[in-house]
Amino acid sequence: MGKTLVLAEKPSVGREIARVLGCQKSGNGCLEGDKYIVTWALGHLVTLADPDVYDKRYEKWDMADLPMLPQNMKLVVIPESRKQYNAVASLMKRSDVSQLVIATDAGREGELVARWIMIKAGWKGPTKRLWISSQTDKAIREGFANLKPASEYDNLFRSAQARSEADWLVGLNVTRALTCKYNAQLSAGRVQTPTLSLVVRREEEIKKFVPREFWGITAKLPGFTATWRDGGKNASTFDREKAERILKKLEGQSAVLTKLEKQWKQTPPPAAYDLTELQRDANKKYAYSAKETLSLMQSLYERHKLLTYPRTDSRYISDDVVPTLPERLRSCMVEDYKPLAQSIYRNKPLQTKYLVNNAKVTDHHAIIPTEQQPELYDLSGPERNIYDLVVRRFLAVLLPPFEYEELKLTLTIGGETFTAKGKRVLNQGWKAAYNKSFQLEEDEEEADQNLPQLIQGQKLTVSGLTLKPGKTSPPPRYTEATLLSAMEHPGSQVSDKNLSRVLEETSGLGTPATRADIIEKLFSTFYMERRGKELVPTSKGIQLMELVPEELRSAELTARWEDQLSDIAKGKAKDTAFVDSMRKYAAELVSEVKASDATYRHDNQTRTPCPDCGKYLLRVKGKRGEMLVCPDRECGYRRSVTQTTNARCPNCHKKMELRGEGEKQMFACVCGYREKLSDFKKRRSSAGASKRDVRAYLNKQDTGGNTAMADALAKWMAAQEEKK
Repeated sequence: MGKTLVLAEKPSVGREIARVLGCQKSGNGCLEGDKYIVTWALGHLVTLADPDVYDKRYEKWDMADLPMLPQNMKLVVIPESRKQYNAVASLMKRSDVSQLVIATDAGREGELVARWIMIKAGWKGPTKRLWISSQTDKAIREGFANLKPASEYDNLFRSAQARSEADWLVGLNVTRALTCKYNAQLSAGRVQTPTLSLVVRREEEIKKFVPREFWGITAKLPGFTATWRDGGKNASTFDREKAERILKKLEGQSAVLTKLEKQWKQTPPPAAYDLTELQRDANKKYAYSAKETLSLMQSLYERHKLLTYPRTDSRYISDDVVPTLPERLRSCMVEDYKPLAQSIYRNKPLQTKYLVNNAKVTDHHAIIPTEQQPELYDLSGPERNIYDLVVRRFLAVLLPPFEYEELKLTLTIGGETFTAKGKRVLNQGWKAAYNKSFQLEEDEEEADQNLPQLIQGQKLTVSGLTLKPGKTSPPPRYTEATLLSAMEHPGSQVSDKNLSRVLEETSGLGTPATRADIIEKLFSTFYMERRGKELVPTSKGIQLMELVPEELRSAELTARWEDQLSDIAKGKAKDTAFVDSMRKYAAELVSEVKASDATYRHDNQTRTPCPDCGKYLLRVKGKRGEMLVCPDRECGYRRSVTQTTNARCPNCHKKMELRGEGEKQMFACVCGYREKLSDFKKRRSSAGASKRDVRAYLNKQDTGGNTAMADALAKWMAAQEEKK
């Protein structure tokens, strides 16, 4: 019996699997043992070929050569990772290797990583699939004891490949057509463009919005306040004179409690996290981007092994995971979580009705803690925050509902109706897992109060009446949290009820695994920018929506595509039919762009010429500051103007910007503090910053093409070395 070759997705995962399998001998891009050889990719090693591989004329971007519609898509090795590909390919050709185990991430993209390498290297031997939801030693051992035939995941691979080929056909053709037509760096995509359309459309609604003034009346009563209801319904009126008339009429009047309703209610615990819901809550509470949250989850899954597989779209677990819950609860018995986890653990049998649902579990179950005991001091602050969210949600979903008695008061003052609401908690239930710093529910129109003991028909003294002015608000700009919701449920963006229903039945825009990258791409291509937590489209993004064919902006169409990809993964649809339809669609889009008479204007153009090609540079806001970018795609010059760093202001402790170039580089803070880079380095040195501190600081910087600061700090580190 020959050796089994195990293909992991990343070196870190490969090393962990190798340790569990007893592979200790180092080889070329692998670790080897008696029975197993563990090797790894570096993410993707193989990708779809660029257009010029099919025809040399595609090296030059020319509208006359569009559309590009190769019938048989080719695979090429990514040049930067060719060395590792060669190592993997040579292992697949070894005479003593008789079997391959795919151990890449257990999802659509992970399947694609492995299959493309296998196809390119010509692997034809027996193949098994390792399918696990956590990276603990126990999960790895159990996974290898229960390997699946790789053929069970053929449809998942076909879905992944169809998605990739569709993005090539639509994205590359439309991007080239737009760039050639308007002589600007413009790009469009199958999911990216409808997502941007949501943000642009919301901005248009805000600009068109005309606020209206309204007035409400509140009455102060013994121990509580009540709100006037216009005609017993609305809490305000747009008629100021009417509100003032009523206020005057009510002066000196007493109140009568005409109705007192008590109703027992309960709120079940929220479902466990899938990736999108976790990204939403992390953005709400910590302002983490979707990309940051996914990165932190990957670390907690791969490196620390504390949480299960992140790229899941399920919020439930299946019956087979239930026997592991006691051990997972024991792993949570640390620090603040210990009393509650112990309390849940002692109450047997565990209450799982809100956590278990076989019908709603797809490739992976919800994100929950693993059986691994955590060393919380090993976690960074952000990792700790994400771990906290997941553990609290896990404990919450194992607790009973929140029970309370709701009190509703209806009062009459001078013939006008007033209302008040109160709540008396009967059982904290799942809310015991949370503190007051994180509210899961949206604020209600009328806040709950602690109401005194009252009797229906009771007469009450009105100690004050207040006229409260207000203005109607425009729809709020998207945050990453609300944009993720809109991408997941685009049906809410459509007025047509039938279309809305179709959209709610589909998987939305993108998948949990891809939404973070889509949002990040909209930032990196300067189509939208952050203002605090708000997402605002740039002029470039707004203009793109006018230039892109209308059909490509459609959330409905794209959601249906994602649904077809899901059907391919389930074996209900053919990948070839889907890709053929994408070829026709790409050709139609190119024709529309060619026929368009629209124009594009750079309204962020400066008078600074590009040092490489002479064209005037564009001023854009990057992820970490302002940049000057050449509009010529083939030139590609870019330079950082101001850069938001991780250096903190000594006065107000906010992040400072780095401005200028060379010797004139200076830190600047919004509070007015200024400091030369040279003075900053002296201050860091005198404060006793270690090499490790500075290296960590350097690694966090996003220089956007300008490494002046990184170079300066690197020189300073070298100087410290020389002094020793």
